[in-house]
Parts: sequence; C-alpha cells; structure tokens
Amino acid sequence: MTNQKSFLIIDDDVDDQEIFAAAVEELDDDIRCITAFDCDEALDFLKKNMDELPDYIFLDLNMPRVNGRQCLVELKKLPGVRDVPIVIYSTSSLKKDMEETLEMGASHFLVKPSKFDELCGALKQLLASDYTMSKLEN
Repeated sequence: MTNQKSFLIIDDDVDDQEIFAAAVEELDDDIRCITAFDCDEALDFLKKNMDELPDYIFLDLNMPRVNGRQCLVELKKLPGVRDVPIVIYSTSSLKKDMEETLEMGASHFLVKPSKFDELCGALKQLLASDYTMSKLEN
C-alpha cells in the first residue's frame, strides 16, 4: 500500500476533469488524481482497487445515465468506500441539492468555481478543514 494521497473525480466533462486535476497538482503535486467519466467506471475502478481507496471522491451531480445522487447511493453501498469522504462537486448552488446530498451521506458540497485560483483556494480550504477535524477527533 502506498502513502501517496489520491483523489477520484467522477465527472463526464473532460474539461472539468482537466481543470480539477490541474488545481490538485497546483495544491500538491504529490496527490494522484484519478478520473472516471461516469458512475459505472468509478464503481468498476473502486471494486478493483479496494486495497487502495482514494482519500477523497469528488462527484458531479449532473451526469447522463446515472446522476450524481444515484451514484452517491451506489458508492455508499461499497464496504470501505463508505468511509471515504465524498464531495459533491457541481455547478448547482441550490440549497435543496446541498441539503439532499449531505443527508444522503456526502461529506461536503463544493460549487464548481468559475476561476482556477478559486478552485485551488476551495480545495485548499476543504483539505485544511478536514485535517483540522481529524486532529480534533484523535
């Protein structure tokens, strides 16, 4: 098992995947960014890599065939994955979407920023808040 952190982003938009991966690299070039275009591809990857689960899963809400809510339900069914923080990463800023997905088990809701530096800042803040919380719990 490796100590390298990894993020899985599930998003059907290649541009959004690339921007996200670039922001992660800007934040910490030691974090491996894994991409999946849809829920099926993500579930397949996770099932094959249960011994090396990502540290975070970032999940888009608006995807064809299986949307983000349905995917969240499927992800939460996988043993081990239940404990991986799942961040909804969406263009939606609707309070209803935020509340519903958090009730369904998402750890955070991150509205996709329109600027690259805002995405970097949001990811940095998210990781810092989780780091602080994990220190408080231990």
